[in-house]
Amino acid sequence: MDKIKEKLKKSYFIANKIYLFLIFIFLTIEDFSLGFYYFLISLFIYGWKTLRSKVPIEVSKEFENRTFVYKRTKNRDLKLDLWLPSRTSKKNPLVFFCHGGGWISGFRNQPNNVSWCKFLASKGLAVVSIDYRYGYRNTMEDILSDYTDALNYVRKNHKKLNIDRDNIVLMGLSAGGHLSLLYSTYHTNQKNKKDMKGIKGVVAYYSPTDLNDIFISENKSIFARFATKQTLKGSPVKKEEIYNYYSPIHWISDRMVPCLIAHGKMDTTVPFKSSVKLAKALKKYKIKYTFLVHRKGGHSFDTKFKDIGTVNTLERTVRFIRKAIDI
Repeated sequence: MDKIKEKLKKSYFIANKIYLFLIFIFLTIEDFSLGFYYFLISLFIYGWKTLRSKVPIEVSKEFENRTFVYKRTKNRDLKLDLWLPSRTSKKNPLVFFCHGGGWISGFRNQPNNVSWCKFLASKGLAVVSIDYRYGYRNTMEDILSDYTDALNYVRKNHKKLNIDRDNIVLMGLSAGGHLSLLYSTYHTNQKNKKDMKGIKGVVAYYSPTDLNDIFISENKSIFARFATKQTLKGSPVKKEEIYNYYSPIHWISDRMVPCLIAHGKMDTTVPFKSSVKLAKALKKYKIKYTFLVHRKGGHSFDTKFKDIGTVNTLERTVRFIRKAIDI
C-alpha cells in the first residue's frame, strides 16, 4: 500500500495538480460562477500557504535587516538583504543565501526565505539573501554573473556589513542550491583560488546537480521542465553541451569544499536521484559531505513539514555550517 501511495504522489496527475484543474473545468461547465469562485478560493489558499511558509523552528526574537543594491542592470536594481545575529561583532561568519524558484521565479524576501534568514541569525550567523535576474529574458550566464557580483559586493564591503569575508558558507534552496554548487564546483575545478577565497562549505537543499535529470521519465513536473528549458534556451537533446556545462556534477574535483545535501525522497520537482548522484561523486573524490534524506518529504519539505525529521535536518545543517567555519 505504501508503494502504491508513493507512486501516486509522484504521478503526473498529482505532481502537476491536474486534479485541481479538472475540478475547475467541471465546475465551470456546471456553473460559470462556481468555477470563478473556486478559482478565487484556490488562489487565496495558495497565497495563504505561501505567506505562512516557514521553517518549523520558531524564532521569537525579531531581527532587523538592511537592504543594499549590489548591482544596477538595464531593467532593475538587484538587491540583497543583510541579517545580523543579536550579538554582532566586526567579523560575523556569513551564510550567503540564494532563493529557489526554477531560475524564473521567487525573491529574496518571500516568507520561506525570511524564515531561514531569521533561523540562521538566531544561531549566531550573519546571513545575506540575494535576488538575481530571471531566466525568461536572461541566460544562465547572466544569473551566474549576478550571483558572483553579489558575492563580490559582500567581500568588498565586508567592513561596512560586519562580515567575516574569510568565513563564508554558500547556501541555496532548489535553483539557488544549484547556483551555489555550480559556483563552487566550477571554481574549485578550475583552481580559481581568488573566487573561492573564504568559502568554507556549501549547503544545497533539493537542488538539481545534473540538469539532464529534470527530464528523466520518473520526473513528472511540467514546471521544472519548462523552467529549465526557458533558462537554458532549449531541451537537453538540442543543448546537450550547455546542459552538461551548467551541471555542477560535471565539475566535481578533489579540490571541492565540504558539502551538505538535503533532499526529500518524495520530491516531484527535482529528482531525489540527482542528489544521490552528487553524493556518490563527492565520495569518489573523497570530499567531506553530509547527505540528509527526508523519507516522506517532497520539494520544499523544510518549510512544509513540521515533523521531527525536518527539525533534525535544520539543526544538523546549522552544525555543519558552524563546523565548516570553525565556531
